[in-house]
Order: sequence, then structure tokens, then C-alpha cells
Amino acid sequence: MDVDRIVALITAAGIELTDRRRNAKGDGWSLSFSNGAAVEVGDDGSARIAGKGAKAVARLLDLPTAPRGT
Repeated sequence: MDVDRIVALITAAGIELTDRRRNAKGDGWSLSFSNGAAVEVGDDGSARIAGKGAKAVARLLDLPTAPRGT
């Protein structure tokens, strides 16, 4: 999934993007949202969701959340 599309879908639902930066490895993006969700988006299109608001964001993107403890 494309990072710009992810941001557009989540913000359209009224969840504000609070931080967007390249990840430490330089192979994707780290996104933070006002509901506590964190989304890691790889340049390869992979996406991983975690954090307090992960379930809401996962529903918007039709993706699973990361297992607890990861």
C-alpha cells in the first residue's frame, strides 16, 4: 500500500497525522496519528499497524494489527 494513500484514508476518517518521517533503516515510513496508532509503511508496499488506536486504523485500511508484545 502506498504511504500517501494510507495517510489520505486515515485523515479522511478524522484521525490527524501527527508525525511522518523515514524509518531508521531508510526503507520506509513511520507514521503517527492522533489516536495513538503507529503505522510502518515499507517502500515495498508492506504495512504494519500498532499502538493504542491500531484497531480503528486497521479497520480503515482493512489490515491486521500487530500482535501484542511486538
